[in-house]
Amino acid sequence: MPAVKKVFEPFEYPVAYCIAGVDEVGRGPLVGDVVTAAVILDPEHPIEGLMDSKKLSEKKRQLLSIEIKQHAIAWSVGRASPEEIDTLNILHATMLAMQRAVLGLNVTPDYVLVDGNRCPTFVGENGNIASQSVVKGDARVAEISAASILAKVARDDEMIALDKLHPEYGFAKHKGYPTKAHLEKIIEHGVLENYRRSFKPVANVIANSTGNNNNNN
Repeated sequence: MPAVKKVFEPFEYPVAYCIAGVDEVGRGPLVGDVVTAAVILDPEHPIEGLMDSKKLSEKKRQLLSIEIKQHAIAWSVGRASPEEIDTLNILHATMLAMQRAVLGLNVTPDYVLVDGNRCPTFVGENGNIASQSVVKGDARVAEISAASILAKVARDDEMIALDKLHPEYGFAKHKGYPTKAHLEKIIEHGVLENYRRSFKPVANVIANSTGNNNNNN
């Protein structure tokens, strides 16, 4: 029997003067930062075509990213490094990156909507900022959709830049995700400093490499 797809009700916005949407990209990859974005949209300049960034073509994401940056009241990108991910774990590093994105806004929101089922504490000039997590928010809340697009474009661009430095790993294609081809390249070429060493596939390569070196001594 086919699985029944859950349908979510239209999101009911909280009563607030200035709402920021927040989303993340890059929790699953083996390499690079986890990237977040925060966006406050301008109701006077609605942006057509906002949706979950994963459902958009790369070209459409790039075009929408430019439009969001032009017309949003405020936007900011935050990140947490592989070192922070390895130290804190990916969940806490993602929460930290979300806090950094909101702190980077040049306008302080009075409410923050976060994609997913949990959100960190956000602090503004006058104390904590009210916040709420929204399941499937990148498909239900325009501000979160915009944030998901900015975060996705920023991280993909970083993977393309890394690919130019290390073309043998194929980062431009797999974007750091643990594909079969990517895992083979790590085994063949080794672990770069950009990798998340606490992630099991990377840790396994390091352990095997250390073991082989010990056996050769």
